[in-house]
Amino acid sequence: MAEERKRILWADDEMDHLRPHVKFLEDRGFSVSKVTNGEDAIALTSDPEGRFDLVILDEMMPGIGGLETLKGIKERDPYVPVIMVTKSEEETLIDAAIRENIDNFLVKPVNPLQVYTAAKRLLDGDRIRESGAMRDYVDDFTVLRNLRTDTATPDTWIDVYRKLVEWDLRLDDHRDAGLLQTHEDAKLETNIEFCRFVSENYRDWVSGAEGRPTLSVDIVQKYVAPLLAEKRKVYFIIIDCLRLDQWIAIEALLEPYFDIRRDHYYSILPTATSFARNSIFSGLFPLQISQQHPEYWSMPGDDDSSLNRYERQLLDEQLDRIGVKLNPSTKYIKVFNQEEASTVKKDIASLYSLPLVAMVFNFVDILSHGRSESAILQEIAPDEAAFRALTTAWFKHSSLFDILKAISRQDATVVLSTDHGSVLSRRSTIAYGNRDTSTNLRFKIGTNLGCDEKNALHLKSPEDFQLPTNGLNTHYILARENYYFVYPTKFHEYERQYRGSFQHGGISMEEMLLPCIVMNPRR
Repeated sequence: MAEERKRILWADDEMDHLRPHVKFLEDRGFSVSKVTNGEDAIALTSDPEGRFDLVILDEMMPGIGGLETLKGIKERDPYVPVIMVTKSEEETLIDAAIRENIDNFLVKPVNPLQVYTAAKRLLDGDRIRESGAMRDYVDDFTVLRNLRTDTATPDTWIDVYRKLVEWDLRLDDHRDAGLLQTHEDAKLETNIEFCRFVSENYRDWVSGAEGRPTLSVDIVQKYVAPLLAEKRKVYFIIIDCLRLDQWIAIEALLEPYFDIRRDHYYSILPTATSFARNSIFSGLFPLQISQQHPEYWSMPGDDDSSLNRYERQLLDEQLDRIGVKLNPSTKYIKVFNQEEASTVKKDIASLYSLPLVAMVFNFVDILSHGRSESAILQEIAPDEAAFRALTTAWFKHSSLFDILKAISRQDATVVLSTDHGSVLSRRSTIAYGNRDTSTNLRFKIGTNLGCDEKNALHLKSPEDFQLPTNGLNTHYILARENYYFVYPTKFHEYERQYRGSFQHGGISMEEMLLPCIVMNPRR
């Protein structure tokens, strides 16, 4: 059956001069209805049986003008796209039309191809973009597959993951189930190879091998310390458990306020707050923290409330160690809830007097864990695209956004990052351990640990990976890809409970490959 012709309403008092334009549209499959004044245009768009797909509207007509006609049309059909054709290029006219949600402007004289191109973009743009997506996807991933070789470097994997994330966002509203499944399969395949790459190279990285990537321990020295040496005011902000895709979705909201430079780094293992964030603030690997500052270190399984209690002290120790002297000293703020965020927002002007303000925001981590336990949140955010949208909605209305907008009015630099990401855990794998084994679903610490080593990395000598132990025979197991650990007892019960939850602590691109952002206010 032939595709139904798209219906265009064209309102212009000089329609006799526009016959070539109308014929050009009709020859290319559009149906064009013509009127010569605004009253008739409004009347036609009021007919519920004859909705138009597009309105082309002259700005100067006898009777009511183009802007008044636009208002009348939008009152009756607020979603119909409208192109305004005008002889005027006055900014006040353009501003007024934009306030009425105009979709495009054309300035007279216009030729038939201009009108057709503008109509095609509005009416068929989404379909054309979707039809071209598969071709673009195949082109991109032919290149990506060639990159995934034994010669791949840490930067190669950052490029691969960044491209995957860009496709995540591009496909958020895509309706082709086949392409969406192809993309999910590509991410899983890529994660398998990434986990193999990390498993083969991580021991060398933490031993200081040449060419290792930027790790958690490098963030302050690489990004914060040089700014302080230049006497810049610095806000160092960590958003706990923020993935790269979530950041890119948020980044667009900050573009009007900041010049943004996005770099990337690798989280240390395990990709858990108690390890990764302490390493950021201390500039030390977990084993080094436990040896050099035992008073600041607690192993998971101890009092959990103490695991990140000493980040300010660790940051001060690091700055002193690398020769950064501050007067007054660092201000450290941890934000768990809206009330605490509101207090920071009120105090932001006074914080400008300090050389370095470090802030930790825990909401995304709380949201991630809360989703695992809330049927309502799982309904609201059933997949990665929805979770990304939920994070963006939070940020748009958050005190953190208000705080950053306030900072954009100061002469200060923001260094913003995260300690680890999270992965949507879809596959279970059995773990064995005794009663004292840690409870995290993506990593375990304990004695007598066992696992399927196709699905997990078993660290039998933690010290070689710069990880502390509780004593002899302490091992770590880290889940690969999107696996999560379940004990053999009550296996099916816990498998169902945690399938589809966002978890962290293991090895995946989503958990390890993270943004580090430097933002300077737009002048």
